[in-house]
Amino acid sequence: MSQKNIAELKKDVKPFEKTDSAQSIKQMFNTLLPLLLLWGLAYYSLQWSYFVSLPFIILASGFLVRTFIIFHDCCHQSFFKSRRANRIVGTITGILTHVPYEQWKNSHNIHHATSSNLDKRGTGDMWLLTVEEYQEASIWKKIAYRFYRNPAVMLGIGPIAVFLVQYRFNVKNARRKEKINTYVTNASIVAVYTGMVMLFGWQAVLLIQAPLAFLSGMAGIWLFYVQHQFEESYFEHDDEWSYVHAAVDGSSYYELPKVLQWLSGNIGFHHVHHLSPRVPNYYLEDAHIAAPPLQRATKITLWTSLKSLSFRLWDEERKTFVGFRAARRLSAERNLCYNKGRSLTVK
Repeated sequence: MSQKNIAELKKDVKPFEKTDSAQSIKQMFNTLLPLLLLWGLAYYSLQWSYFVSLPFIILASGFLVRTFIIFHDCCHQSFFKSRRANRIVGTITGILTHVPYEQWKNSHNIHHATSSNLDKRGTGDMWLLTVEEYQEASIWKKIAYRFYRNPAVMLGIGPIAVFLVQYRFNVKNARRKEKINTYVTNASIVAVYTGMVMLFGWQAVLLIQAPLAFLSGMAGIWLFYVQHQFEESYFEHDDEWSYVHAAVDGSSYYELPKVLQWLSGNIGFHHVHHLSPRVPNYYLEDAHIAAPPLQRATKITLWTSLKSLSFRLWDEERKTFVGFRAARRLSAERNLCYNKGRSLTVK
């Protein structure tokens, strides 16, 4: 993409980098009120049967994902014009989704600044090794990596490990403001759960909250994973890396059914979001339509996105994701070519 095309792309997106307070407030009402209603119905319906509660739990988990998108926009200062309003709403929605506002805001901003940069991995992203790095890794590192990248672990243990454990602790060298926000978030979560236990009993809270937190957490991890881990993604070392290319080529357009697109706050237009994080979620689709180059981003669907479950390593030579088996085969083929080349040179 030329500098001229990049300039035109940024110009096309610029009009959508604005906050509409009325839209934001409307979104809070059509997200948080249904969430609280479904939450209440899930508890109320327990008197008849847990199976009656399950549909309410599943629907509530969808609205909890949408609540996280509000939190996400607050972290980018794109939901309200006021930083204070973003911080207050972000902290409240962070309590509901079990994510500390300041901690996540800081790590996520680093993710945006370094996404797809092979020399700046490790903050706000998923663990990724290249084929060569994996081949050179110790046996224990390989075992740990295989465990981490296993879909059952990522989507089964991941929601518990990330949302219930990891986010309860401050990161190393966190600033005072970030530490305090984490403490406030943790204390508020304890207070909310204590109140619910006193009101409904611990058995009811466990029956409702466990699947609600798990399902919404699993959906969140899946969305984050699949929008960067697709076959024709983009990863480069720092000297070749480009922010715009990382956004447009390293983030997918996840085309979802309209209901799921609404519940996920249009985050499927992830290429638009990475190009301009200041575009609020309710304008992402409009920006995608207004900028023709963005429409050429890699599109994945619910069905084709399942293929990403087999992706394990980034092949720098072929510029694509591969599985462990394919990586072994490629490594063997390259070693064979290398040995043949050495043999011919010796002769």
